[in-house]
Amino acid sequence: MDELAIQEWRKEDYLISTDKTKLDISAIHRYLTRSTWAEGIDEETVFNSVQHSLNFGVFYQDSQVGFARVITDYATFAYLCDVYILEEHQGNNLGRWLMTCFHAHPVFENLRRILLFTTTAPWLYEKFGYEPVNRPDYAWTITRPDIYQTKKQKK
Repeated sequence: MDELAIQEWRKEDYLISTDKTKLDISAIHRYLTRSTWAEGIDEETVFNSVQHSLNFGVFYQDSQVGFARVITDYATFAYLCDVYILEEHQGNNLGRWLMTCFHAHPVFENLRRILLFTTTAPWLYEKFGYEPVNRPDYAWTITRPDIYQTKKQKK
């Protein structure tokens, strides 16, 4: 199976799709700009990030209600980020289903390492086998949480 082929999963009136052409960039931007992790992000940055990622859009009928983005080399590594379900659709196990779909995607079976950062839903990721990386001198990062606000101030 071609891991770059579009994958889709259906459940009642919901659809999860990796088809980039179905994504509502404005809707994704509206959510991300008010999120705790990408507050103030501009729409062009959202568009560019989607173009260079494996994306999972969650749709209710024709409206986008959730999203997850996976930055990957499609061989050994992936970074799962920008995961959300709109508040009015939470409580329907859509987050769990979204994670199940990501784990069912053909690219997932070959990945040696999947990384994510969260302060909002560790309980969800633990159910899928994710563990905190709290070992000294193991995981390293450069973190710039205010980069989108800083970019606006420079303009």
